[in-house]
Amino acid sequence: MPSRSRRVIAVVVLVPVLAALALWAFAWPASRISPRDLPLGVAGPSAAVTRLERQLERHEGAFEVHRYADEAAARDAVEDRSVYGAVVVTPQGPELLTASAAGPAVAQFLQQALARQAAAAGDTRVRTVDVVPTPASDPRGAVLNAAVLPLALAGIAAGAVVTLLGLRGVRAALALLGASALVGVAAAGIAHSWLGALTGDWWAEAAVLALSTLAVGGAVAGLAALVGPAGTGIAAATVMLLGNPFSGATSAPQMLPEPAGAIGQWLPPGAGTTLLRSVSYFDGAAATGPALTLTWWATLGLGAVLLGDALRARKAGGEPAADRRELSAVG
Repeated sequence: MPSRSRRVIAVVVLVPVLAALALWAFAWPASRISPRDLPLGVAGPSAAVTRLERQLERHEGAFEVHRYADEAAARDAVEDRSVYGAVVVTPQGPELLTASAAGPAVAQFLQQALARQAAAAGDTRVRTVDVVPTPASDPRGAVLNAAVLPLALAGIAAGAVVTLLGLRGVRAALALLGASALVGVAAAGIAHSWLGALTGDWWAEAAVLALSTLAVGGAVAGLAALVGPAGTGIAAATVMLLGNPFSGATSAPQMLPEPAGAIGQWLPPGAGTTLLRSVSYFDGAAATGPALTLTWWATLGLGAVLLGDALRARKAGGEPAADRRELSAVG
């Protein structure tokens, strides 16, 4: 079969496969949004809390319930990102503590769920307190959600350009570091200074945005340095088809079907989103895990860039010696 015919067949087959894979990756998690061991606090008198826990247990597998001594302790847990919300039983009726900054969709879900539960019990007095609200300039968290894709694309572009320009070793690593740093500064300038969607320390946010970009860029360039041009496609596809839809940016990792939520937090887009929320809205609470994940990706990526250059140099240095041995044997 002529090579051109094989290429046509490859395109005809490959494009629908990629389209189906992309549709599955993005549509499947979105169509299965539901709480799965979602951390939720409860507080109040012991007997009332026990009844509340039994009611929550009826939603099998939906909530991971944490009991707290009082409202102050429950509020601290919400602010520390130990739970997404807390139900406090008071003489005036149930009170719901939420943190829309941790995910507006989750806060809304908790409000609706508690309202239905209270209505079923004949109690319509449900007071909601947003302990950590989203900024007034971005009440739905749209800016942070929308930033996931551009940051992923920036990282992919950085890694791909470094590879296409033939930068290797230390030069490639420095180019990735410089590009990521500039992306972080530019993104913080837009999201924080201009749009007012981020409210934490400006430089900390810029660092998170830069590290998120570097984690992706390092993975793309590093895999390309080790396995060739195919590595660029593999890394880019992993970030775009798994990292983005599994990030939980529009809801929460615990709202995605398993194991999508867990996988997403091990990839740069998910870890970057979680870390940015912590740094921007929660004074760095629960930031260690995602920070280590991003650092791990960035370190491995840059290490692969340096290793690929070293292996290439070693191979190039070994070829002349092999040629000389062959000439000696002929002589």
